[in-house]
Amino acid sequence: MRIGTRLALAALAVGAAASGPASASAWPGASDSGDAFTMTVDDVGCRSGRAKVTLRNQTRQAVRFDLKSDAVSVASGSIPARKSVVRQVPVGKGSRAEIEAYQVTEHQPETLIDSTRVKNDCPWGHRTGQLPFTGPPADLMAKLATAGGLVVMGGIFWWYGSVWPRRPDLPKGCPTSPTG
Repeated sequence: MRIGTRLALAALAVGAAASGPASASAWPGASDSGDAFTMTVDDVGCRSGRAKVTLRNQTRQAVRFDLKSDAVSVASGSIPARKSVVRQVPVGKGSRAEIEAYQVTEHQPETLIDSTRVKNDCPWGHRTGQLPFTGPPADLMAKLATAGGLVVMGGIFWWYGSVWPRRPDLPKGCPTSPTG
């Protein structure tokens, strides 16, 4: 490929990357300026097993909302003008949930405002500071297995070195005898 062709392809790639998306709302996490409210989701609390969802109204009038977790409605209501409401959404231990906020109006039943996936990766059991005992450490077992294998291989090499190379004991009259 010629240098001119390479430069043209590189300029084409740089131009495509620099142009970016047509609107800022194409990026995840960016809110649309036309949305009536915004949604922020905190991490799952280990003691409660719930994620704190904050909905902030950006308009000068009350807005109705519907909050869903994995397509099941968990909370609904209205947000006063320029205020925020907080709702707790349960997330099962060791699982994930997709939390979606919808604006509800008379003309359009549901308009998706924002969605986010959360994961409950809190430790299980009563001792939240420690993991459960699952046996001896794997690195110790690997070291012991390696040491045992080296001892066995050393024994095999020792035996093989004592057996080979041996010369057979030949009588003195044979032509292949070293003294003969």
